[in-house]
Amino acid sequence: MPNTNGHGLKKAVLWAILYARVSSAEQVEGYSLDQQIDALRAWATKEGYEVLAEIKDEGWSAAYLERPGLDKVRDLVEAGGVSVVVAQDADRITREPAHRAFLDGECERYGARLVALDDWGDDTHEGELLRFLKGWMAKGERIKTAERTRRGRVQKARQGEIVGAHPPRFGFRFVRNDKGKAVGYEVDEDQMAVVRRVFRMVGEEGMTLYAVRKGLAAAGILSPSGKKLWHQGYLRTMILDDIYRPHTYEEVRDLVSPAVAAALDPDRCYGVCYYDRRRQSRTSARKADKANGRYRYAYSISYRPRESWLAVPVPDSGIPRGWVDRAREAIKDNRRPSSA
Repeated sequence: MPNTNGHGLKKAVLWAILYARVSSAEQVEGYSLDQQIDALRAWATKEGYEVLAEIKDEGWSAAYLERPGLDKVRDLVEAGGVSVVVAQDADRITREPAHRAFLDGECERYGARLVALDDWGDDTHEGELLRFLKGWMAKGERIKTAERTRRGRVQKARQGEIVGAHPPRFGFRFVRNDKGKAVGYEVDEDQMAVVRRVFRMVGEEGMTLYAVRKGLAAAGILSPSGKKLWHQGYLRTMILDDIYRPHTYEEVRDLVSPAVAAALDPDRCYGVCYYDRRRQSRTSARKADKANGRYRYAYSISYRPRESWLAVPVPDSGIPRGWVDRAREAIKDNRRPSSA
């Protein structure tokens, strides 16, 4: 049957882009991209829209606009012909009120509307205010969630447990409880053999970090990120990391709570992993490769006072303390390589 308006004139097709997103944390919680898309398809059918594209951002935060899927949405809108971009919830689009206002304005410039199924208000000025208030509430919830997460991790560190929100330090692997959560470290002997080799080369053989870097590459030993070349800055950080330096029970006891110290063996040595040492905030993003949607990010890092760091004891790395101290003495006058 021809698509007409009842007077023999062909109706214009209204094109919709369906957008769904989950963050990394929501993936773990089972938040479904498919469920979002199903709800959006039903809405498009009910409202008389044809679906131009179904775009998903999997594992991306709503705190930033730099997302591969959202980039694609914006490119399609800019190309023209799109009537509406729709998401199931406003926080699937963004949790920043200013970002929502920016995207609303961008879509409007190209003749499209940005819609969330749970939006407050309409297209009036009052409706824009209601959408802003909803975004402001979503931003507040994101801040509260982040703070609750941070406080939970701090409490875990105070109890002497490793916070598993990061990859394990090279030379160690996570010990997990029956629920699969990381609660501590154990030595990964294959990796730790490489770490011991680095300390021996610098602390015993007097090699420079550049020579160590070249030596590891010549031996075919890949870096923790799987690259052929090791970064000198990474080697320097490794040498200065107290997780590899043996500490006596008495030294560790003075850094942790009595409850944590009571669980330690007075006859053993331990490494020390510090938590809550620094604050990191993202300052900018630049897309490195439009083909795969990857971004390069710039971060601003500030360090907290050392007395506020939380010490978590970990198993001894097996590296002689003398190697560690001599390696640190050897690099103490090194300048940090230029980021250029």
